[in-house]
Amino acid sequence: MGFNLSFLNPWRKKSATRTFDLYKELIGGSTSKSGVNVTWKTALRVSTALACARVISEGIAQVPFKLFRDSADGRGKEPAKDHELYEVLHLKPNEWQTSFELREQIGLHLGFKNNAYIYKVRGIRGRVVELLPFEPDRVSIERNGWERKYYIWTDKNTRIEVESENMWHIRGASWNGIEGMNLIDLAREVLGLSLATEEHGARMFSNGTKLSGVLSSDVPRMAKEDIDTLRDAWQEAQGGNENAYKTAVLFGGLKFQPMAMTGIDSQHIEQRRFQVEEVCRGFRVLPIMIGHADKTMTYASAEQMFLAHLVHTMMPWYERIEQSATVNLLSDEERLEGLYTKFNVNGLMRGTMKDRAEFYSKMYQVGAINPNEIRNKEDQNPYEGGDEFRVPMNMEQPESEETEQGTGNENSAA
Repeated sequence: MGFNLSFLNPWRKKSATRTFDLYKELIGGSTSKSGVNVTWKTALRVSTALACARVISEGIAQVPFKLFRDSADGRGKEPAKDHELYEVLHLKPNEWQTSFELREQIGLHLGFKNNAYIYKVRGIRGRVVELLPFEPDRVSIERNGWERKYYIWTDKNTRIEVESENMWHIRGASWNGIEGMNLIDLAREVLGLSLATEEHGARMFSNGTKLSGVLSSDVPRMAKEDIDTLRDAWQEAQGGNENAYKTAVLFGGLKFQPMAMTGIDSQHIEQRRFQVEEVCRGFRVLPIMIGHADKTMTYASAEQMFLAHLVHTMMPWYERIEQSATVNLLSDEERLEGLYTKFNVNGLMRGTMKDRAEFYSKMYQVGAINPNEIRNKEDQNPYEGGDEFRVPMNMEQPESEETEQGTGNENSAA
């Protein structure tokens, strides 16, 4: 093959921290106002951010991604299994990853960085035969007018130039049209506050003390042995689940004062709940998708939210990746031949069995779908005669109706 991949060997053999990464984090102004240093590595430790990124990346990975070709009459489509790119997208993009794993990695890069960089390895005929992903921090772009050049930093801190036609660059929402806007930079304060709040809570439990109550006495001074005896006797009589709700009898001037939750404690809990919603806004992921649901939510409202997640969160990513792959992985001639890439999201929109049955019934009654097509969508084998389209007896073909109307008009004119 006419390409040289010797500079990619460091990625296939080892993974080391590069001086470039350290410099970039140290001088990149990544400290938030909360005093916490925010990078993609620290953002991964925010459970809400990690959950949102996983929702996006797994949503991109779990849906089949295939190469299709329009039929000769332009009225249908079929998988382009005879093309090299079909297996690359659908099953094996490179020698060590599956299609699911590559698209999951791309989704994580897009979720946190809004940029994904994949090197295109071409075969003898110039078609893409392998896709090699790079970490976004390893790639930089130099722009000269509208000309772009990509540079990849290796583990040896050397820079390799890659022409734009050999780099598949998927960008998220972009201000300049060249790079996607970095989510870590845009949501730095939200992520920083989440990290600071979580650290504060952890240190409070590590170094602080929270008492359920205080047992006091009117005795001005008690010996240590008496204090230990009193504590052990109280714990044995009142401590543990088996002693819960028992009646305590106090004597000798003893008093028990329970310690209620303070306003600071309740505000801390409320702040952590609010941060979950704030981080979700940054990723444009509904809180229910990461397990943060309102107590008043019903099954019906939850089902609608799952549908809203598909329409408003995942569909823009699907469309973005589909168009990017079709434009960057196929030549102009191949696109003119009717080749294009497509996510099959029908499985995510199937809904309940009752909803599917009603949909199939209505589509079948108007002749828009035949029995074997319904069975195919339900992963069942076809049967002989199931390819015929049927309509109710009281419905006629549009041609016959037009013919009858035309005949009637001619007779009237005569």
